[in-house]
Amino acid sequence: MTAPLLEIRGMSTGYNDVPVVRGIDLEVGAGEIVALLGANGAGKTTTLLTVSGLNPVMSGDIVLFGRSVAGNRPHAIARSGLAHVLEDRSLFFQLTVRENLRLGAVGGAGDLDQALAYFPALTPILDRRAGLLSGGEQQMLAMARALATKPKLLMVDEMSLGLAPIIVERLLPVLRQIVDDTGAGVLLVEQHVHLALEVADRAYVLSHGDLVMSGTAAELAADQHLLRSSYLGATELD
Repeated sequence: MTAPLLEIRGMSTGYNDVPVVRGIDLEVGAGEIVALLGANGAGKTTTLLTVSGLNPVMSGDIVLFGRSVAGNRPHAIARSGLAHVLEDRSLFFQLTVRENLRLGAVGGAGDLDQALAYFPALTPILDRRAGLLSGGEQQMLAMARALATKPKLLMVDEMSLGLAPIIVERLLPVLRQIVDDTGAGVLLVEQHVHLALEVADRAYVLSHGDLVMSGTAAELAADQHLLRSSYLGATELD
């Protein structure tokens, strides 16, 4: 059996010595999309930041590509094969689309061509400054820049933030195509639960920092009542 790309083992993390996420276990395998769901403040973004090394591990461990990375520097974690599309997209607005993509590429123009193949709408605007792009175009650029690194694991935090639902419906299936084409794994945080579960293979639900549900995407999508109760942090079901 192939080892997971990412294993989170009993991880607790937070800010200023105050835990936000407590003792969670989570896995992402090659060739699968795993959705991390939960209400605002549940600890989803904090979890991704901790995997990337941008937030410290308080206890537990993070095993990435077979090696513990708890305490490692963010640049070392990124170089090992992790790409993280942050919630704010972290683009350089004064640089062009082409220049932003080159910052992500590690192997020359071939990497850019492969990334642009998934987002052909960027090709006609390669010389436009990122700050002049629409929200949807900025999200495509953030995704394409991450793909230019040829990641083994891609983490995407709130792809739909600030975007019209119709744009989200077009972008999320691209993740499925990327996974199917490359065999990479994806850990996806997404507020549009039904859309996330349509493209995901499995999902976990966080509530107030605790992992309260997990299963296949089909199982969670079929149990909307339980999913809503978990989102609301309810202790009992109606």
